[in-house]
Amino acid sequence: MQKRPDLIALGRKIRAVREDKGFSQEGFSVEVGLDRAYYGGIERGERNVAAVNLMKMAQALQVEVGELFPALDELAALSKRRTK
Repeated sequence: MQKRPDLIALGRKIRAVREDKGFSQEGFSVEVGLDRAYYGGIERGERNVAAVNLMKMAQALQVEVGELFPALDELAALSKRRTK
């Protein structure tokens, strides 16, 4: 399975927010009620995470859901690379 660059960027952003808030990956997966392996797949860009799980993560991290997404310019750059 080939990873999608946009999902990798999303996973990196989620990881950065999680780490900034002081959660370990395992502790955070327990906090939001997700299997640790599934959550690890989200951070690695292997999973297309459901909106309901994004809302759980945002609530646990006490941030707006939009803060979990990569910046628009980063996504635009990824899109340009994919079309070349």
